[in-house]
Amino acid sequence: MSSETHVFHRAPKSALPKAVKGDGIYVVDSDGKRYLDGSGGAAVSCLGHSDPDVIAAIKGQLDEIAFAHTGFFTSGPAEELADFLVERGPKDENAGMRAVYFVSGGSEAVEAALKMARQYHLERGEPKRARYIARRQSYHGNTLGALAVGGNVWRREPYAPLLVETSLIAPCYAYRDKQDDESDEEYGLRVANELEAEIERLGAANVSAFIAETVGGATAGVIPPVKGYYKRIREICDKHGVVMILDEVMSGMGRTGTLFACEQDGVVPDIVCIAKGLGAGYQPIGATMVTDKIYDAFIQGSGAFQHGHTYMGHPTACAGALAVQKKIESHNLLEAVRNQGNALVNKLHERFGNHAHVGDIRGRGLFQGVELVKDRATKETFDPAHKLHARIKKHAFEAGLICYPGGATADGVRGDHILIAPPFIITDAQLDELVDKLGHAVETSLAEIGH
Repeated sequence: MSSETHVFHRAPKSALPKAVKGDGIYVVDSDGKRYLDGSGGAAVSCLGHSDPDVIAAIKGQLDEIAFAHTGFFTSGPAEELADFLVERGPKDENAGMRAVYFVSGGSEAVEAALKMARQYHLERGEPKRARYIARRQSYHGNTLGALAVGGNVWRREPYAPLLVETSLIAPCYAYRDKQDDESDEEYGLRVANELEAEIERLGAANVSAFIAETVGGATAGVIPPVKGYYKRIREICDKHGVVMILDEVMSGMGRTGTLFACEQDGVVPDIVCIAKGLGAGYQPIGATMVTDKIYDAFIQGSGAFQHGHTYMGHPTACAGALAVQKKIESHNLLEAVRNQGNALVNKLHERFGNHAHVGDIRGRGLFQGVELVKDRATKETFDPAHKLHARIKKHAFEAGLICYPGGATADGVRGDHILIAPPFIITDAQLDELVDKLGHAVETSLAEIGH
């Protein structure tokens, strides 16, 4: 990359290679170097980087109409994609999804959800309900609203004076927080009950919503909930009239082996946020889905949601996302995620299961996390000054592997993990390549810090 770039990059002091081509699950740079995308970017590229059917759908839509503002028009792709998602959305005997609000990404989806919850209470004549409860070691996006309900310490810190006050309760983080004498179910109930305690402390009449990542994402390194946790969360929200928002921006759209991650927990949220795998990176898109309960409050009330974005419901983005979802369904890729997810877990355990500095391997489907520790017995973390996660990312990238390491895993300051979220089309041989290159990067990085 030229040092004369006029792009304001994430890290302006660092030069980046130029991506010029996608080839299945590989990204190719301008020097011809190939990188296995072991994290789908940030759990985005679930179909890889060169799917011909998705590309054809986008080109076909451009031949019809690229963009029509939703203040004036709807579009065929938006209507069809909404139908597709509602039909397959979370449901039980009591509730199901009713409507979909399309946006351009995950942060926007969460921002819309927070506003929907607030306006839902206004429509019902409960204007005092303005407080949100979320979890520590969580991440919900980078807009000010989404950042305010996130528990990522270092992302929040620079903007803390701008953020609305939010209560943060414990995450469901069994590896670090479950007591030796607790079963999974007992632990899950204990941490879920923190929600009720906080609602009662604030006064239920003041609480708008509780928001959580169904499966914790990049901040703590993929932390799946224990059995029964979300059932109890659902009960508490219902009891106190609190809107339950599940953020599946990273874990949804098949990443965990079911289209919606919460299907495996047997709960239906009032609002669910999706993005990333919805459009697989082929176009920017996200969505906020709501149940009848939420939607009816708007229809029977003011009839208008006081929110909006220029590119919401973008026809080309919706056409691309619809093609992605149809491809996942027609090629039975949810089963592939479950099968290849099991294979990935087995390979990770073969390579790292007895490693002196791997404390936990966890996740669902093709959404896996590896937590690194200085001492397996005590779960002591490495000194953050080592920046072990950054070293691993660097050495993996040099070896031609894209993975997603992170720091501050354990408590917002200490801890290192690696997030792995490869495309759903990954083969057994490519899984071997992923784990082999990851192993090399981990060993090289540990050697640099004297371990």
